[in-house]
Amino acid sequence: MFSPHALATILTLAAAVALGPLSTDMYLPALPRMTDDLHTSIDQMQLTLSVFFAGFALAQLLYGPLADRFGRKPIMLAGLAIFSLASIGCAMATSVEQLMAFRFVQALGACGGPVLGRTMVRDIHGPEKAAPVLALIGTIMALAPAVAPIFGGGLIIWFDWQAIFLFLAFFGFVLMAVYGMKVQESLKDEYKKPFNLSSILSSYQRLLCHREYIGFTLTCSFVYSGLFCFLSASSFVLINFFGVAEEHFGFYFTIVVCGYMIGTQLVQRFSVYVGQRKMLLQGAIIATVAGIAMAVPSLLQKDTLGWLIATQLLFMIGVGMVMPLSMGGALAPFSDIAGTASSLLGFLQSVVAASVGIIVGHMYSDTPLVMTVAIASMGSLTLVSYLLFLRQKDQPQA
Repeated sequence: MFSPHALATILTLAAAVALGPLSTDMYLPALPRMTDDLHTSIDQMQLTLSVFFAGFALAQLLYGPLADRFGRKPIMLAGLAIFSLASIGCAMATSVEQLMAFRFVQALGACGGPVLGRTMVRDIHGPEKAAPVLALIGTIMALAPAVAPIFGGGLIIWFDWQAIFLFLAFFGFVLMAVYGMKVQESLKDEYKKPFNLSSILSSYQRLLCHREYIGFTLTCSFVYSGLFCFLSASSFVLINFFGVAEEHFGFYFTIVVCGYMIGTQLVQRFSVYVGQRKMLLQGAIIATVAGIAMAVPSLLQKDTLGWLIATQLLFMIGVGMVMPLSMGGALAPFSDIAGTASSLLGFLQSVVAASVGIIVGHMYSDTPLVMTVAIASMGSLTLVSYLLFLRQKDQPQA
């Protein structure tokens, strides 16, 4: 068994948290080809992303309470099994409707990774050290989505888009074996909660009445939705509008992901000295400025690929700063219902992201305008959420 504080445990949790990004980022270069192969439209194909996030959101409402009752490990293993089997179903889909259905089920399994990964970090490292560890996991995790579009583009060329989902199934089964044999249960017996409707609703009410929990959840949700705007539209913007080759899309995506890694590294290195609240504010300001700077050329119809990538990289630095600090801050006061707190955070984050993704897909007009304006709006709402709910003090949660 791995020691709970060992790097091997952190790597395994990072792999589990990465299930969501891998499930979206790896098949981004394939979206235009899949649109043609499945004889569907761009907005229908973009719905396969939003449907995934809808399933991701709904299942999270159950994962946390189940994990607070039965433990983290059995619930995580069940989620990994569902994810792997549904990934095989995605590879076998012959219509966009079938693909949507399997993507929904795939999401039901994938969401266990982020929910329980965050929860286990809170279990093991406590309220004050959770945010830097989440930032470290974010840095490690970012390597996967950085490589995923490149690897996905290669699979399209060497085989076809179905190979992407078969690889995801293989990844899920391997992770299931490692987690099952090597990772210890992190939930203490005294923190186990009854699994019944009254207990669940009481826990959710407690969270929704906590002002700072709402503030951290909103900042996390809005900045993540800005990232999701880029995920849902970037392949069409880069490949169809700017003429980027499918096999080169992943390289541009990797540049953008480097921004996220820079942001998480800044949190890991400086949050103790600067203060977590100040760093969260700085990240929100960076995301706002970057989003507005990205949208201005689109509004003037003077888009360039270099400026788009540069400003998205800057936006991702803000994302890398805001997300781990928001997650750590949201979970810090709730050691007794950490799983439920992680579930509600993930649910609200996914609902906001899926809703924004549907709007972007519906309004997409073969130019970057809708995507860039949406990203600017999400960055601005991140800053507004901080100013409304979180600016009163700057000290670690206890």
